[in-house]
Amino acid sequence: MAKILVIAEHLDGKLNSAVAKTVSAAAVVGGDIDVLVLAADPAAIAAEAAQIAGVSKVLTVANPANAHALAQVQAPQIAKAAAGYSHVFGPSTTTGKDLMPAVAALLSVNQVSDLMAVEGSHTFKRPIYAGNAIITVEAPADQVVVATVRAASWPEAAKGNSAPVEALAIDAALPGHTRFIGLAAGKSDRPDLQSAKRVVSGGRGVGSEENFKVIYHLADKLGAGVGASRAAVDAGYVPSDMQVGQTGKIIAPELYIAVGISGAIQHLTGIKDAGTIVAINKDGDAPIFEIADIGLVGDLFTLLPELEKAL
Repeated sequence: MAKILVIAEHLDGKLNSAVAKTVSAAAVVGGDIDVLVLAADPAAIAAEAAQIAGVSKVLTVANPANAHALAQVQAPQIAKAAAGYSHVFGPSTTTGKDLMPAVAALLSVNQVSDLMAVEGSHTFKRPIYAGNAIITVEAPADQVVVATVRAASWPEAAKGNSAPVEALAIDAALPGHTRFIGLAAGKSDRPDLQSAKRVVSGGRGVGSEENFKVIYHLADKLGAGVGASRAAVDAGYVPSDMQVGQTGKIIAPELYIAVGISGAIQHLTGIKDAGTIVAINKDGDAPIFEIADIGLVGDLFTLLPELEKAL
């Protein structure tokens, strides 16, 4: 029977919602599911993780070195904690994509990236070619499976559990060549882009950084996160951490509104799992309309005020 260790990603004392989605993927594999929390003070995060349905227990590693999520520091501890486990799963987020390859290297195994479907305990489906093709990969049955889970492909596991929490003592040599200097992150009251239920994104058609305020205004009306196409980022309208797509963030909100976005393939890859896609573009032949559930053809500066009045 499988025994799965899920790595708990967290920031500012809060568990990333992608962890509950990773647990959903682990539940399809079957077996016992434990969650590992590495932090300076893991108590609050562990209590949150213990509520996730399907979790057998939560393991905590309290260490001042874990105050910040550094892959080089966390990976040796995870590799030690993984002893006896058949699978080690982490969310395919920016942090997870940095951390899990290091874990796989320390365990001397190949990593399965962007796991989006489970065919068996060691057989999975994952996207390639910017999501244009799906392949089936089979990991060796005699090796631990290290994988990142594509959060956009899985629902959040329910809450209501009360899994036991256990402290874990890890004796791992931590590197001295890597240290935390600082974290540069934009401050916003809007929902996080990767976990937001509603997202409004702007593209090159918005026209300028100044014009992007119409996107922010609509997002605030909806209580939505704000994203952008690569073209808008490259044009300097918004910072790169707002980019949605294959080379940015892959998201699956319940509602996605694309404003002035033509629909390049790398962008469509990042939003194809959204529940409802609304496209606003003056070009009726734009590729975005091929996948949109609702399409509005016209000038965005005319349509958006009308849309806001209806809210």
